[in-house]
Amino acid sequence: MGEDTDATPTLNHRGFLPDHNYVTEADIISTVEFNHTGELLATGDKGGRVVIFQREPEGKTEPFSQGEYNVYSTFQSHEPEFDYLKSLEIEEKINKIRWLPQQNAAQFLLSTNDKTIKLWKVSERDKRPEGYNLKDEEGRIKDISTVTSLQVPVLMPMDLMVEVSPRRVFANAHTYHVNSISVNSDFETYMSADDLRINLWHLDITDRSFNIVDIKPTNMEDLTEVITAAEFHPHHCNLFVYSSSKGTLRLCDMREAALCDKHSKLFEEPEDPSARSFFSEIISSVSDVKFSHSGRYLLTRDYLTAKVWDLNMESKPLETYQVHDYLRSKLCSLYENDCIFDKFECAWNGSDSVIMTGAYNNFFRMFDRNTKRDVTLEASRESSKPRAVLKPRRVCAAGGKRRKDDISVDSLDFTKKILHTAWHPTENIIAIAATNNLYIFQDKLNSELH
Repeated sequence: MGEDTDATPTLNHRGFLPDHNYVTEADIISTVEFNHTGELLATGDKGGRVVIFQREPEGKTEPFSQGEYNVYSTFQSHEPEFDYLKSLEIEEKINKIRWLPQQNAAQFLLSTNDKTIKLWKVSERDKRPEGYNLKDEEGRIKDISTVTSLQVPVLMPMDLMVEVSPRRVFANAHTYHVNSISVNSDFETYMSADDLRINLWHLDITDRSFNIVDIKPTNMEDLTEVITAAEFHPHHCNLFVYSSSKGTLRLCDMREAALCDKHSKLFEEPEDPSARSFFSEIISSVSDVKFSHSGRYLLTRDYLTAKVWDLNMESKPLETYQVHDYLRSKLCSLYENDCIFDKFECAWNGSDSVIMTGAYNNFFRMFDRNTKRDVTLEASRESSKPRAVLKPRRVCAAGGKRRKDDISVDSLDFTKKILHTAWHPTENIIAIAATNNLYIFQDKLNSELH
């Protein structure tokens, strides 16, 4: 399996958010999510803002070119708060965004910070009513005595305006930090997960939720693991999966019991005793879990690897992909600078044949499950020109034979990391969040990615 093979995919760059020499903490992107059609792309940042991008229609002059994504709407989703009871600041950082399937002309999305989940309505208005009988043009109430005739108000065209309004606020249900939200396939309920509990909500009811998983021990000194991510099955509304800091996955069926403390299936890879080290437990923690679009497979990411699990085989992963195995010799320094605790996300392509995940030095990795080929690509300023073609990169392990254009593992920049990625649900378009920049890449028409 070679990263520098000629058949690796190349991608065309499509657009990105402007870079700045000085990066403020609030501008760092913390989540990226396409909607179900891929026409909208939402990002959340540490400043509590949500930016929605819309895909422009294909140009008439270039019928084979795909539309670019431009800013559609920006709004403040969360504000910093203070828990006076616990004397804790609640950050405004957006941890997750999830779109609801579109039911009418408006779009709906859920966004969450550490404690509070909000449901937002995104709608368009391109007409305004005019010709009121009891109001003047500025909206002031007229003196009734001056009204001598009645007229029928009419809708007049106006410049398109995108309105974003909060429809529901789901609060006060989590003692610990919310790390995941997932919309159910019944489109009526969703779940939210924190370190120790998972709650089930109805989208129309904000004052109560049902606790469906609770792993908090009676004595907190007995705590051995925490929940790291959770997701509903894409087709079966009764099934969901959650991952833990011990590297295990638990598939639960809500038909079995109201409280799903007893899992239906436990996915766990047996540990190799000869490979055990001080860092084994840390690097085995699952940072993200995603069902495949078909619902047959699970994709997980831990610190060094991405794994594909078959729902019918609990004993070991179906496939294991080394994301950056050259870092094994660097675990000590990565522990000292806290990078070993970074939580990388992972994504499936639309046909479940390719997986993607991030790495350091603004690198991201793709693995083709059919051909077993893999590629390392870089999201950088150099590749940010429209129509620029990304060149595969290769990292040379310490002491290894170095070829031209190889990058030494010692020269990697660990402050530049790609934690958040998203893949268009049907096309080869990917969104990569690199610190405060959003890169959108599109696969060439003749690419061999599929």
